[in-house]
Amino acid sequence: MAESVLAERDPSARNEIRMTIPVTGMTCAACQARVQRTLERTPGVQAASVSLMTNSASVVFDPEMASAMTLVDRIRGTGYGADLPNESLSAIDELAAQDKSLGDEYRSLRSRAAVSLVLLAVAMLLSMPLMTGGGHGNPSGVADPFMRWSMRVFDPVLREWFPWLYSIAAARLSWVLLGMTTAVMAWAGRDFYVRAWKAARHGSTDMNTLVAIGTGTAWLFSALVTVAPGFFVSRGISPDVYYEAVIGIIAFVLAGRALEARAKSRTADAVQRLARLQPATARIERDGSFIVVPIEDVRSGDVVSVQPGERVPVDGRVLDGASAVDESMLTGEPLPVDKAAGDRVYGGTVNRTGAFRLIATTLGAESTLSRIVGLMREAQRSRAPIQALADRVSSIFVPVVLIAAVATGVVWYVFADIAPLVRGFVAATSVLIIACPCAMGLAVPTAVMVATGRGADLGVLIKGGEALQRLAEVNTFVFDKTGTITQGVPVVTEIAPMAGGSVLDVLSTAASLEQSSEHPLGAAIVTEAGRRGAMVETSSDFQALPGRGATGTVAGRPVAIGNARLMLERGIDMTHVPPMESGTAIMVAREGAIIGVIGISDRPRAEARQAISALVAEGATVHMLTGDAARAAEAIAREVGIANVRSQLLPEDKVGAIRQLQTESGGRVVAMVGDGINDAPALAQADVGIAMGTGTDIAVEASDVAIMRGDLMAVVAAHRLSRKTMRVMRQNLFWAFVYNVVGIPIAAGILFPVAGLLLSPILASAAMALSSVSVVSNSLRLRRLRLT
Repeated sequence: MAESVLAERDPSARNEIRMTIPVTGMTCAACQARVQRTLERTPGVQAASVSLMTNSASVVFDPEMASAMTLVDRIRGTGYGADLPNESLSAIDELAAQDKSLGDEYRSLRSRAAVSLVLLAVAMLLSMPLMTGGGHGNPSGVADPFMRWSMRVFDPVLREWFPWLYSIAAARLSWVLLGMTTAVMAWAGRDFYVRAWKAARHGSTDMNTLVAIGTGTAWLFSALVTVAPGFFVSRGISPDVYYEAVIGIIAFVLAGRALEARAKSRTADAVQRLARLQPATARIERDGSFIVVPIEDVRSGDVVSVQPGERVPVDGRVLDGASAVDESMLTGEPLPVDKAAGDRVYGGTVNRTGAFRLIATTLGAESTLSRIVGLMREAQRSRAPIQALADRVSSIFVPVVLIAAVATGVVWYVFADIAPLVRGFVAATSVLIIACPCAMGLAVPTAVMVATGRGADLGVLIKGGEALQRLAEVNTFVFDKTGTITQGVPVVTEIAPMAGGSVLDVLSTAASLEQSSEHPLGAAIVTEAGRRGAMVETSSDFQALPGRGATGTVAGRPVAIGNARLMLERGIDMTHVPPMESGTAIMVAREGAIIGVIGISDRPRAEARQAISALVAEGATVHMLTGDAARAAEAIAREVGIANVRSQLLPEDKVGAIRQLQTESGGRVVAMVGDGINDAPALAQADVGIAMGTGTDIAVEASDVAIMRGDLMAVVAAHRLSRKTMRVMRQNLFWAFVYNVVGIPIAAGILFPVAGLLLSPILASAAMALSSVSVVSNSLRLRRLRLT
């Protein structure tokens, strides 16, 4: 396969290809760090980002120095699975495959955990007689504190209900437990040992290494006691067995991973909901009749029928018919949007009222829905800079824990006065099991996934963890005027008649001439004439004069409409022309004399003042940059509450203005909000570019955040979401670090001299599982945020 098919060439660099490679077998932050480190060290790789949440690696590389297959082989060389990406799959198809994989993983983990927990209960039942003197166990004390507690609670009950257990030979019970534990290890815990072995073969360690060594050592010790108990008794070593600890560790780690898999699938709920919007079939016209075909069989140019209540199957333009379409799932806009012939409609939206036919345009991976899903998937694969600390710790975490476990065992063996070998063994096993790099690996990616999903619910596409973190740091917002703060549609705001004329006369004359014009200002005049019921007559000799206005004949009389430059060219007196309070002044002259002035301006969005006030209330400074004239710009700024205005700027001037703000004392972090082609350079210059999705594709592509509906409150929501997400990330990292900093010493027995407390390996495994689940659960709180 050609790499051009499999990967996307970065348009900003001639020799760069960006590719996402699916990776299998990663289970913790150490796995993720190893794959990323390997890719970053590969010649030709400019950047690599490995995601534990999406099980993928995003790589930017030079095709002249490295091939796609080279990267796949490098990943395989670390002990994990990797394949070339399937170019035939759209983002929606990829998501469906990942969703199925997560579901299969969850069900497998759940069944193995459930069986292991049941066998744990049986193992504990069978272990009681051994620990209470019914066999060769130590009758005076048990090293495992959890089993000591269980013995005190359950032994009297078992003696009363199951007295026959205590008559069974201890050796026979031990052999039964050995067989049961071996079966659990071989079936339920198989992945731990296979993955640990793979990591060892490649000279590395991960979370599976800790579990495999901890349970493997406990099993080996117990098996030797079962086979040759006299060897231990003759040397003064208590012949305790730890089969229930092995089963318990495997059971609780599997249960934790099952809960983690379930929670991870919930972090992608928003993007999965989007993917499920794609209908499976479409009704297309073939040979004069409509037939239902799979969505994959629709081709560009096909005529598609959409009935009331149905989802629009593909992107297209309305051919005939009219309706109101609910686009809330894509834009967050709650009200249906009216559609008529020529209007664009999008696959996945809901047709609410009338029926219409559309001509299919963009399909498959190029469809709007698939592109949005793709952007979200790319964002969720990205990494926030705050993740770097966790990555550094994770890369050395497992070797440090192994050293700590050995040191713990040695210290207990040297200094313990009672059963030093056994107590040292229990403490070292607890250290191995309680250590959890997983929580550190999940702390940031889970928050990024949930936050980008919550943003999508609000009609906000945040393009990755880095953009999310930078947006949280923004303290200065710069807005374009036309189409961003304003509606982008000019309207008539003032009409001032002269020489005793009337408003309707001025409007009728202007509209009669401008009905032949394609200029937006002319369209605004015609619209206002229709609204007021002014008469529109037939005109002739129409001539558009770019940059000045238009001339022609209305009812046999010459008419000129335009700016001061046109009036000067025609020698028309402007001495008594009244000034317009805001907007653009359009003078209407008939037979060489001005009969009135029409003021046209672009009105602010209804929510603009509220959005600006909200940003200011949160401590941000707000600026407006525009290419419009100073008077019009200042009038809009006053209306929406912006104090800092710069007008008559070219695109390069806007870039310079943003650069100036960025270099001012105090270290401003600047976000630019715009919608047009002329805003793209400024969006790229800003620390965070925010594009209104109602604008051009170029502006959206140049941005870090895309607002999918024309609502400035979405900018406020995005800023609030980013700040709250950073708070959750810091909480996750704090608790992940604290858990290990506190948990490992407790497992090693630091509290034993003071409180006589030694942590059981079974409880250590439960605590380890809980740490990962708690981090994911904390991130899921972001789904319920109320932001506006």
